[in-house]
Amino acid sequence: QVRLVESGGGSVQAGGSLRLSCTASGFNNMPYCMAWFRQAPGEEREAVTGRNSYNSDTEYADSVKGRFTVSRSRDNGKDTLSLQMNTLKPEDTAMYYCAARAWCLGSWNLTTNYDSWGQGTQVTISS
Repeated sequence: QVRLVESGGGSVQAGGSLRLSCTASGFNNMPYCMAWFRQAPGEEREAVTGRNSYNSDTEYADSVKGRFTVSRSRDNGKDTLSLQMNTLKPEDTAMYYCAARAWCLGSWNLTTNYDSWGQGTQVTISS
């Protein structure tokens, strides 16, 4: 069974940095893609960044380009997708979710294409 576990959220002032991590397990050598989404109160969940497992192609939402960087590592059979967030803004405040989709089917930025989700980690940026 696929499992995604996020960590690293918190509260910082505008201009600060945070790093999120998501550890994935249970894919059993099946190719998959991972992504970060976020959801602010009263808003729809939106894609932040996505990364393929087989060719390292990476996508970013326009709102985070140049400020956020995603990376991927593997250790003891588990993949970790990390999100380095710099120059944070109050509008980055949201619950951040890690997601994964088997076989990397469909567009990276649609929530409906993802079949596994983490529990979420809160990011709060004060002005």
